[in-house]
Amino acid sequence: MQSFLSFGLLLIVLSFCGIGDRLKSLQGGSESGPASNSPTTTGDGTAEKAKMSASQQAIADSGNEVKWDDQGIAWKLPSSWKKMSVMKESFNYGSPDNAFLIGSVSVMADSFPSDVSLKATYESALEQLKQGKYEKVRYLEIDGVKGVEWWESMPEDKDGPRRHQWIAFRRYQGQNQQLNIMLSTKGTNFEKHRDTFPAVMYSMTIPKG
Repeated sequence: MQSFLSFGLLLIVLSFCGIGDRLKSLQGGSESGPASNSPTTTGDGTAEKAKMSASQQAIADSGNEVKWDDQGIAWKLPSSWKKMSVMKESFNYGSPDNAFLIGSVSVMADSFPSDVSLKATYESALEQLKQGKYEKVRYLEIDGVKGVEWWESMPEDKDGPRRHQWIAFRRYQGQNQQLNIMLSTKGTNFEKHRDTFPAVMYSMTIPKG
């Protein structure tokens, strides 16, 4: 169990590589209040709305609802996925073939520039796309919350982790929160979950306010 948790934490740390410097360069005196829930005004880009294909919808429809009680967030997961670790600010379920749903919540100060941070995340992801490390990057709205979504390309070590990830901000119970949601498995196992990962991600319900 500890190894799974360490794996999850490692993935979360890796996801922020390069974003800190981008945030500093973009902030530059800009002022921003608490995170906005508007899917079209956070940052500079317009967000697409999450939409499942027919095969993805079938996976979601046949799944079981799993709720993160402390955060109110819920997903539709395949029945074979089991709880690994659920705490107030972290959530981890896994499949029999070592695919993982990993969620984390970071509470930020109300003065934290959420809009600037989201834009920095997007621009950092675009750099990864140009370098061939990501295969797709976009602003994406899930359940009324705008975030940045990306799909990683096959890693050089094909047994290394490959992720489908989404980062966003919300206001919840008086807090300014960063949401970091990822679905991950080793590179050689990723195509098997090509429809499962978005089915899980896009089924997410996210309470606000």
